[in-house]
Amino acid sequence: MIGLVMCGGKGTRMNLPEEKLLLKYKNPIIQHVTSALQESGCFSKIIGATSYNAPKTREFLTSLEISIIQTDGNGYVNDLNQILHNFDEPVFVISGDMPLLDAKIIREIVQLVDIKNTWTTVLLSKNFLDSLHIKTEYLVHYNKKEYSYSGISIVNPSSLSGMKHVEESYVVLDDKRIALNLNTKQDYDLLGAT
Repeated sequence: MIGLVMCGGKGTRMNLPEEKLLLKYKNPIIQHVTSALQESGCFSKIIGATSYNAPKTREFLTSLEISIIQTDGNGYVNDLNQILHNFDEPVFVISGDMPLLDAKIIREIVQLVDIKNTWTTVLLSKNFLDSLHIKTEYLVHYNKKEYSYSGISIVNPSSLSGMKHVEESYVVLDDKRIALNLNTKQDYDLLGAT
């Protein structure tokens, strides 16, 4: 399985002069993600998907000896669709802005997911996020409840057929380590309070 870190966004919602993934929480945010992936022992390779939007993030990943794939920087979904065809083994896709991530939760997710599925997305319940005071913009209805995307998916690219719609499978995992994505200044402030 390949670990693919999506880290080419502009981070415009943070409204800060520096690149979002280089903000510090002990170490730069992106380093928490790459270290957790490495320490999990689940991946044959770890790759950072960067773009012209985040040149310093690309530089930093290169200094950590993380392989890089350059995307067009046209948004998460477009960038992901652009690069998935490069792989012939399952891909663990993760946002680069998850500072509480650790190796143990990654191993747990890998064990929960059936890699024969074309696309499995990890969800968090809205109630759980509300209990942590984490706001979410995008909700999905599943089993008559509201959930939020965690920023983690496991994709079997050999089952993908161009840009056709893919039936998504879901795994619900309410865990603080995957609940916090840094999308806004408020998220970063909340991280500082942990």
